[in-house]
Amino acid sequence: MLADRDRIFTNLYGGEDWSLAAARRRGDWEGTRELILKGRDFIVGAIKDSGLRGRGGAGFPTGLKWSFMPKESDKPSYLVVNADESEPGTCKDRDILRNDPHKLIEGCLLAAAGMGAGSGYIYIRGEFYNEARRLEAAIEEAYAAGLLGQNACGSGFDFSLYLHRGAGAYICGEETGLLESLEGKKGMPRLKPPFPAAVGLYGCPTTVNNVETIAVVPTILRRGASWFAALGRPRNTGTKIFCLSGHVNEPCNVEEEMGIPLRELIEKHAGGVRGGWDNLLAVIPGGSSVPVLPKSICEEVLMDFDSLAAVKSGLGTAAVIVMDKSTDIVKAIARLSKFYKHESCGQCTPCREGTGWLWRVMERMVKGEAEEEEIDALLAVSYEIEGHTICALGDAAAWPVQGLIRHFRPEMERRIKERRGSAAGARRAA
Repeated sequence: MLADRDRIFTNLYGGEDWSLAAARRRGDWEGTRELILKGRDFIVGAIKDSGLRGRGGAGFPTGLKWSFMPKESDKPSYLVVNADESEPGTCKDRDILRNDPHKLIEGCLLAAAGMGAGSGYIYIRGEFYNEARRLEAAIEEAYAAGLLGQNACGSGFDFSLYLHRGAGAYICGEETGLLESLEGKKGMPRLKPPFPAAVGLYGCPTTVNNVETIAVVPTILRRGASWFAALGRPRNTGTKIFCLSGHVNEPCNVEEEMGIPLRELIEKHAGGVRGGWDNLLAVIPGGSSVPVLPKSICEEVLMDFDSLAAVKSGLGTAAVIVMDKSTDIVKAIARLSKFYKHESCGQCTPCREGTGWLWRVMERMVKGEAEEEEIDALLAVSYEIEGHTICALGDAAAWPVQGLIRHFRPEMERRIKERRGSAAGARRAA
């Protein structure tokens, strides 16, 4: 269990004020000038050494990503922060924006200094109206105090930060779809390569990071890479905000050490499963796009990137969606299929056609109006979608269905057999 002294987000629940003065009392903006003056190599090297991996879902090593930015360029460089947070079950970034905005703003400045980015954009989900107002107020405070703008923090580094409100599309959570939207175009992902570090926003070098990824940077630089790397497990270091929802007694967001057992996370922080652990049916461990896990795996699995990948699921955004035995698991996954069908941008044929096909078949599976061999056809089509699209929305649509078939195939077969038996009985009665 994470010790209080190692918590990064000390105002996650909004028990204190969010303002600049209160943030400074909590240690934010302390020694920021000195950290900038240590130079680009120090900042990027420290983030590499810390083992920080992206907290937005993909888990790519953050320091490595930053190192792709060119040291010399005849074009301006940009930092873009993804505050879209549209993954179902995920609400961690919202609490950071609401209660600890200065951690994000200071993180933007330090990350930009590490990459030589003179401007930064925070792309916030349009529905986050109150959070956007608060973030705007916090940015204004930072400008007024000389922490942003020309000669930021008295360091000699110039950095401008802007807030941009999105239009509510899930696809804009994908980094290149976000850049398209930020440029005023329809949010549709770009082919890669070229990658954003070479050709990003307005054709210039750009790095896109998640809110939580950027917000932990100042604390890592202040306390040292070795401190962060000592938390968690190798390749899965540091702390993480977990979103616990669904059939738990006390839904919450909580910052914990990477690698905490899933069962411990649920029982210690969310008051346990509704009706007790034996009433657990399944858990989606990382937001709606990762495969569901049955109770048998949830008993022992650790909450980090590699442990969840080993059981054919993923940490994703660490949005833990708990489902007890009252859940119609087939209907729940069918609902997710409808979501991904609705949110597909339609650019790639496997996703445009495949997501609709998955949803329609899943709706029949809910009612048992299918044949048993269609389960194999459903699985085969999911693999034709996965890995065959420009962005990962195709994977996100395929994985919930794959997880359902992998672990709950008997339930799907039972419905089909029951429906067939009912139909046969009705014919005999006629």
